[in-house]
Formats: sequence, structure tokens, C-alpha cells
Amino acid sequence: MQEAIAQVFSYIWGVWRHRWLVLIVAWVFAVAGWVWVWQLPEAYVASARVYVDTNSVLRPLLRGLAIQPDIDQRIAMMSRTLLSRPNLEKLMRMTDLDLDVNTELEREEMVGRLREAITLSGERGNYSLYAISVSDSDRETAKRIAQSLITVFIESSRSEKQDDSSGAQTFLDEQIADYEERLQAAEERLAKFKQENVDSLPGGGGDYYSRLESARRELAQAELLLREAENRKRELQRQLNGEEPVFLASGAGGQSPLDSRIQSLQVNLDMLLSRYTDKHPEVRQIQGLIDELQAEKAREFNSGEGLNYSGLATSPVYQSMRSMLAETEARVAELQVRVVEFRQRVEALEDKVNSIPDVEVQLKQLDRDYNVIAAQHNQLLQRRESARLSEDVEQNASGVTFRVIDPPFVPMKPSEPNKILLNAGVLVVSVGIGLGAGLLMSLISPVVCDPRTLVAATGLPLLGTVTLVQPAEERRRELYALAAYSALAVALPAAYVALSIGQSALLAS
Repeated sequence: MQEAIAQVFSYIWGVWRHRWLVLIVAWVFAVAGWVWVWQLPEAYVASARVYVDTNSVLRPLLRGLAIQPDIDQRIAMMSRTLLSRPNLEKLMRMTDLDLDVNTELEREEMVGRLREAITLSGERGNYSLYAISVSDSDRETAKRIAQSLITVFIESSRSEKQDDSSGAQTFLDEQIADYEERLQAAEERLAKFKQENVDSLPGGGGDYYSRLESARRELAQAELLLREAENRKRELQRQLNGEEPVFLASGAGGQSPLDSRIQSLQVNLDMLLSRYTDKHPEVRQIQGLIDELQAEKAREFNSGEGLNYSGLATSPVYQSMRSMLAETEARVAELQVRVVEFRQRVEALEDKVNSIPDVEVQLKQLDRDYNVIAAQHNQLLQRRESARLSEDVEQNASGVTFRVIDPPFVPMKPSEPNKILLNAGVLVVSVGIGLGAGLLMSLISPVVCDPRTLVAATGLPLLGTVTLVQPAEERRRELYALAAYSALAVALPAAYVALSIGQSALLAS
């Protein structure tokens, strides 16, 4: 820490050794800078503020019904394009600045000067408030440019609003026409696919695998019922084979077992015919059994066996069991037809195991494409109606209100440049340059200023120091030189103060 402090003091001593160089350099740069500031052209700054009110009264009422334009974004974009070449040329014509323009080169220079003279900015946190500043050497010209710029500001926004509305309508119409063609093509593809795969399309029972599983369950249930009916039939036949017929007195009428079976089958046939046609598999199966029993009855009658039954009267249990057997046989025949039908359905679905899933996937894809296009088409139709409503709203009630908060104002004194502040800056910079020059010279030609520097430079041990005793005459000369230096050093800021007072008096006059 002590070494750092000693180093700083050595730099200060070095600058003090070259103090006259520091003072001369500071005076030279200060005078040159003040002359440059003095000859700077003065300019008047016209300032104005415009408030863009985007809180339209109709906006809350139309929320959800019409497209709400992003007015803040539109105004921000308009402010960036306000200083475009067409607008600047229009501004030249409005302020009569084009009267002094004779050539294209002069026009380019005038446009460039206008672009540099105009400043358009928005306040931080409030994009609805804009500040307009115009700088010009003539006070009236600056005010006229600011007023014309406000007019261009408002006209540009209104024209842009109309262009945006018409452009949006055209864009939506083109998009709707394109989506109508795509929707029609999707409908044609879907209809053609359904016609080509009408036998493989899923019905109300779900997709392919659910239909196959349902058919297998129905087949398994029918096979279970068939096995139960066959077991019951075998049990009834076993019990009937063990019964002994009981003969009644001759002349007593009776009914043969074949008649009972035929009668039972006929009852079942009547029930089936009430639900199905005579070509139904179950109807044809039972009809075939009835025909076989009638043929057997005819053979017994022809052989004389049927006559014996006319006198045969069975027991009630025997007759009941014969009736139950006939019903069971009819049930077995019905279930056999059902099992065959379900098995054919399962086999038909299993044969299509490779084709039906592909058909279902393609159908889902076509449906999805159609639904997406249809939804987008409906959304575009809604947007077009909303855009039309928005256009009607904009024609009947403006969504943006412009208010001039501060009209263009130009102070009586020039606003630019701030010569007093510039002169102060010149003073600070010139003093800094002078100090830098002194420090540079001390670094270029260093001297030993203390014992530490001597030891560091020679590498020899320090035995002691000798104090310099100056004569009175020499001390007097140094005092005179110090007084002269102090006077010149004080004269530098005094010159700045005098210059500032003179410029203020000149502006006041």
C-alpha cells in the first residue's frame, strides 16, 4: 500500500515538474475549443406532443364479435415509416421547402437534412404518447415543419388503416377460395374411398378388432348353448329308452310319438316364421326335420306299425319326455344353424385381418384431413364476417383518436447547441489533455524524486540524504514564477466564466 501511495506521489511530482507544459497545452486546447463552439450554428427546436387514444368506446362492446386490430403495433410501425422518403417529400411541399430546390442533388440534400432534423419518439411505458422535435436555424420554419409533421402523422395512420382493412378482406377471400377447393377435393376422396371399400368399412360396432372379438364371443356363446342342448337331448333319449309303454283298451284313441315331435316342431316353425322368411337357415332346418318325421310316419303307417300306435296310450311321463325331446331337437337344430352362421362371420373377419385395419387407418386419415380442412374453412368464414363488421365499425366510428397534447412550440432563444455546456466541456477536456501531456513527459524523462526511487534505480544501499539549501534570490525567483503560474491557471476558468456571461448576454439581446 505504501509503495502504491509513493508511486502516485511520484506521478504527481512528475506532472508538477512539467506544470508549465500542462498550463500551455490546456490554454491552447481551451482557446481552440471555445472558438469552435463560438462558430457553431445556432438552431431553434420546435417540440410537440401527440396522444394516440386507442381505447375506443366501441372496443369493449365488440370484443369477441369483430377482429380487434393491434392499434399500438400499427402506430409503432407507422411512426417508423413516417420518416420515409415519400413522407419527407410531402413534408417539403407542405412547408414550401421545395421552392428552393432546383436539382435532384439539392432535393436529396434537403431530404437528408429533414431526416436529421426530425426526431420522433415515444415515452417509456406509454406507447400512446409521442414527442415530436424539429430543429432548424429559422424559428418559423421549425414551427411550420412540426405542425405539418403532425398532419402527416394523422393522415398516414388513417390511410394505413383503410389499406389494412381492404388488404385483410382480399387475403381472407383468397384463403377461403383456396380452402373451398381443398374441402371439395377432400370430400371427393372420402366418398370415393367409401364406395370402393363399402364391404370393409366399420359399422356401428366399432373398429375391426372390436367387431372380431364380438363375433368370437357370440360364436363361443352359441357353441356353449349348442353343447348344453345336445347334452339335454342325449339325456332325454337315454331316459326314454328306459320307459315301458302302457297299453289301454282296444278302441281307445292315441297319438304316436312322431305326431308329438311333428307337432312340437310345427309350433317352433310357426314361431320362426313370425320373425323370418321361409328361406331363413333356421326355418329351413326345422322344415327339413318335419319333412323327415312325416316321411318316417308314412313309412310306419304303410308297414302297419302305425296302426299299433292307434291303440297305444303312453304314460304321462313318457309323453312329456317325448315332447321335451322334440323341443330339444328343434333347439339343437336352431343352435346348429346359429353356430354355422357365427363361424362364417368369424372366418370372414379373420380372412380380412390384413386388409380391414389398413382400410380403417386410411378412413381415419381421410376423416381427419377432411375435419381439419372443414374446421379451418369455417374459421376463415367467421374471420371474414368479423373483418366485414370491423370495417363497418371503422367507417362509422374511428377506433383511434388523435389529440395534440402540446401544440408546436418554439422558444425565443435558440435551443441548440447549448454553448455554455459545451464551453464547460471544452474546459474540462483541455485541462485533462494538459495533465496527460505532463504525465507523458514525466514518463518519457523520469528523474529521481525520493530516496526510494534512487535505491530502486541503482540497487545500492542508501547511507543518508542531504538537504538542498537555496539562496534567497533563487527562492524569490521561484515565488515569482509560482505567482505567475497561479495567475495563468486561475485565468483559465475565469476566461470560461467571462465567455459564458458574454454568450448569455448576447442571447438575451
